Amino acid sequence: MKRPRLGAVLAAVLATTAGVGIVPAQAGTTQDADEGLAWFHHQAIDWKSCQHGVDDADGRALDEAGVQCGDVRVPLDYHRPRGRTITVAVARSKATDPAHYAGPLLINLGGPANPVLSRVPEARQGLGETGARFDIIGMDIRFSGRSTPIDCGWPASWLPRSAGADRESFRRMVTMSNDLASRCVRAHADLLPYASAENAARDMDVIRAVLGAPKLSFLGYSQGSYLGAQYIAQFPQRAGRIVLDSAIDPNRPGVAILRDRTATARHEAALREWAGWAAAHDASVHLGTTTERVLETVNRVYLAAARTPLRVGAYLVDDTIIPGVIGTLLVGDSEENALELAATVRVLARATDNGSAEPTPAFAATLEGQLTGRDSAQRSAATAMLCGDSPASRNVQTYWRDVQAARAEAPLFGPLASNINPCAFWPRLPRAGATRIRTGVPALIVQAAGDINATLEMGQAMHRALTGSRMITLAGVRDHGVYLFRGSACVDTAVNTYLVSGNLPASDLTCSP
Repeated sequence: MKRPRLGAVLAAVLATTAGVGIVPAQAGTTQDADEGLAWFHHQAIDWKSCQHGVDDADGRALDEAGVQCGDVRVPLDYHRPRGRTITVAVARSKATDPAHYAGPLLINLGGPANPVLSRVPEARQGLGETGARFDIIGMDIRFSGRSTPIDCGWPASWLPRSAGADRESFRRMVTMSNDLASRCVRAHADLLPYASAENAARDMDVIRAVLGAPKLSFLGYSQGSYLGAQYIAQFPQRAGRIVLDSAIDPNRPGVAILRDRTATARHEAALREWAGWAAAHDASVHLGTTTERVLETVNRVYLAAARTPLRVGAYLVDDTIIPGVIGTLLVGDSEENALELAATVRVLARATDNGSAEPTPAFAATLEGQLTGRDSAQRSAATAMLCGDSPASRNVQTYWRDVQAARAEAPLFGPLASNINPCAFWPRLPRAGATRIRTGVPALIVQAAGDINATLEMGQAMHRALTGSRMITLAGVRDHGVYLFRGSACVDTAVNTYLVSGNLPASDLTCSP
């Protein structure tokens, strides 16, 4: 499996979420949640081909891998289960070791709202012998992927977008955020109030019931860790083997997690670390022979873009774009990421010096996602979840004050984390403190100690909230997504042992890279 990339850096500072008008989720809520849901629990999935038309390459690949697809109908509003319904798309790769069958294992790659169905064959391959005893289930959470969609017709994306270098850049972000929110209200005012991790977790339990399983196991990354925490808090008796990787703080879900100052400081430190690497490799990357010279190059292109947008291929790149582009490539500490970031900065430097430059293929793809409507559906659904899971200030001046304070601490990434966003103009927001995750249900939390998006402190907050959990910390790396992604034998063995046996480690564990 490839490492899950949240729509970018801060989308990954990332992932988090609570719901619209949620009451505290505690043991004992399952019976209430079941009232009026009998029809949904007893519906039959029409398992069929995953391919939707001749041009559906993902569907064709799923069919070739032996994966089955179907739709599960769920209530739009669980408080009115006899009202309007929506569909949630699922895919199933059946267990290949039925003699040791352990039930369904639902996977989630965060985002929030990253489509999952197409990744089921990769999950099957990555889980190997451990996964053979599970039905691997992919679910496109409500309003994303192949489920009933929210697509606001956005011409560009706000995530990850910075407030930039000055007040004028911030004003452009205010205008953009207001426009994007207005487009969503016009297109989907009837759906937006029901986008939340709380409702997505209830959808998961309908899927569990439809599959005829007494328990549902779960593997969730990043934003998906909060979805998993919601599930075990609402349905403690139905939680199977739960793995939460690169977990976020469940007390600050939704858009609130994007404003984490610790994560912002970690981004600045990671940039300096990369600059040191680039200086040591100046013979090949050509960005400066010292850390300070490399950082001066980054700052030079950032300020130049604030004065006049840089022409990069077909795109105009201003100071609201550059921090997110750089930050996304700092998420992992691989040489591949370091080299791609060096190539990206060289492109920006050429554009600054020569008036234009051609992007690398990876940089061009990033700019297309950021500056066109290519990813409108996914970004719309992700924003709906982020706004639906956390209250946000509606005071524009408050954002500007926060941007200025953050800029003093972290010049490049502070205005990215503190920037205004469409949630400031969303039609309906949840109450502050409406949800509290606190449960003793067993779960296994996996965290890279140096993760700059879902920081170690966030994972520790999840560990404290899930009082029956154990935590595996991978020291010395800053990966976002560890199990199956990093290639740590220590981590993978411990997680596999838990998934096979159902028994948590006797104590918390620290692994070396």
